[in-house]
Amino acid sequence: MGARRDQNFIIRWLRDLLCGVLIGAGAILPGVSGGVLAVVFDIYRPFMEFLTHPKTALPKYWMWLPPLGLGWCVGFLGFAKGIALAFCSSTTVTTWLFIGLIVGTAPALLREAGKEGRSASAWVSMAVCALAVFGGLFYISRIAEVTVEPNFWWYNFCGALWGMGVVIPGMTSSSVMMALGLYQPMLEGLARLDLLVLSASLPGMLLTIFLLARLVTWFFKRYYAVAFHGIFGIVMASTLVIIPTTYDGPGEMALSALCCGAGFLLAYFLARLDRRIQENG
Repeated sequence: MGARRDQNFIIRWLRDLLCGVLIGAGAILPGVSGGVLAVVFDIYRPFMEFLTHPKTALPKYWMWLPPLGLGWCVGFLGFAKGIALAFCSSTTVTTWLFIGLIVGTAPALLREAGKEGRSASAWVSMAVCALAVFGGLFYISRIAEVTVEPNFWWYNFCGALWGMGVVIPGMTSSSVMMALGLYQPMLEGLARLDLLVLSASLPGMLLTIFLLARLVTWFFKRYYAVAFHGIFGIVMASTLVIIPTTYDGPGEMALSALCCGAGFLLAYFLARLDRRIQENG
């Protein structure tokens, strides 16, 4: 019995470490929401409880914090350079990898949304959010083509967007940054640990997380089905916006399909791992 408990602890620790890496990476990847991944990996509720009621949440969830925190740092900062290199090598293939991950998490997210029923208002929320996000991102990135000059205040704005992406599942902060032309300089700054980028973005992110935590928690408690169906609509819409439309040739198309499948299988593996932990817990 003790051996099984130790084995489950190790599995849970490694699982939380991997989830932390993915959530951290999701915060800087276009079209991927770290908050949505936290919901899918069953981390979002404990995290929000920790932010809003730390005294009662810390004794319950303190074992989760080290692997999640370590994994998040690796994903957010450690992956920045690798992701920058991957995007330089092939933006199309890298984007398809994470589209696969998003699609793989969609069934679990839809199940989460329906835990408290699916009212007419929930379906309306999903449709309205999907149309609003798709229309807004499509206009900014494909029609208006708005760009800004990166500086301290814009990096602070990027940090605030990341904070919103953590607290508000479905908030696709990186997609917005790409539309404004801030994503590439921000990613390169993180990759080389640029002091200007870090000193502006990280405080903005942390401040936004703590300021929004209680408001978002209240809204989800009161309008659970409406909120989560809205999130599902946002995830699907933001994914449609980033689907690549141009390819260098058949080889890139084949590699894109392979990476999309790999992302889907990774999400499926994490879902199976969750079920195993719950069954043996």
